[in-house]
Amino acid sequence: MPKSQVRKKKVYTPPTDVRPTAATATATRKPSPVWLPVTAVALIVAGIGWLVVYYLSEQEYPVASWGYWNLAVGFGGMVASLILLSRWR
Repeated sequence: MPKSQVRKKKVYTPPTDVRPTAATATATRKPSPVWLPVTAVALIVAGIGWLVVYYLSEQEYPVASWGYWNLAVGFGGMVASLILLSRWR
């Protein structure tokens, strides 16, 4: 029995008007400013510090009248740092 022919598939190349050029891709992705990671780390440290002081002082410090809202401040600082770090390149 004769052997069937093997078809060779062509490699797909997108049209040149749709394909992004290397110059456009590098121009849109600028490096992050220096303040971004510094601010993110500072927010993490401040948030953790706020929570540690709140627990170790038996809920007397940083602000006693806020009560459990001190937890929101501490965790809010850490969430804000995560949002900043998602922008880091």
